[in-house]
Amino acid sequence: MSVILIDQKIVHYEVLGRGRPIIFLHGWVGSWRYWIPAMQAASVNCRAYALDLWGFGDTQKDPQRYSLARQAELVDRFLDQMGIGRVALVGHGLGAAVALLYARTHPEVVDRVLTAGCPLEEQRLSPRLRTTPPAELADWLLGKTPLTEPARSDAPKTDPAAVLNSLSGLAAAGLRDITTPCLLVYGQNDPVVPPPEQDLLSSLPEQIHVIWFEQSGHFPMLDEGNKFSRLLADFIALPSGESPRQLQLKEEWKRRVR
Repeated sequence: MSVILIDQKIVHYEVLGRGRPIIFLHGWVGSWRYWIPAMQAASVNCRAYALDLWGFGDTQKDPQRYSLARQAELVDRFLDQMGIGRVALVGHGLGAAVALLYARTHPEVVDRVLTAGCPLEEQRLSPRLRTTPPAELADWLLGKTPLTEPARSDAPKTDPAAVLNSLSGLAAAGLRDITTPCLLVYGQNDPVVPPPEQDLLSSLPEQIHVIWFEQSGHFPMLDEGNKFSRLLADFIALPSGESPRQLQLKEEWKRRVR
């Protein structure tokens, strides 16, 4: 287990591969460990890091650090301690909100962002996030398979306050003023973060693109893991600053028209 200390508090992370740096940020259910398949795929060409946010996994619990702003500060201090410069971020759920907030406040650091289940409309989030213990959320969202076991087994480590406190600041982590290229992935059957309404999607700027995974729920990186990893590889391969709308129009990446 790899750790760093931030203000004498333990922050757990893991790393695979060599190359351009990419950081994986987990969601409200589980920890860094469910990113392992995506990290293994990315590590062919990248140095893939994944860390546990405050209150999750093996990172220390500290209720004073559970806001989105403090979680984004964790990312900033992690990058600084690890000597990482310009970076790609991949975030899921809570991690997606943290990634967008950090990209908006540090555009000189973040080269691109890929999110899964990004909560753009707080009022449409499932209310169960506020009322259901983390282990029960895992039972609700994840089938019992070897692939989902890492998220299921680490869910009970979560401080429920880390989930609740993050929900109050989601409005600050939207797409307003984002200049970084962003690719937003949504599971069509996600019961936690429904795909955004068409009115919102039609107003997105050129540097933001949305793709649906029609066979996925809240965990597209697990539900359609091979597809997710191929999409991530295509996105990372784009030249710096290029819109994800320039991705080759493979049939599986085409935007679904309602």
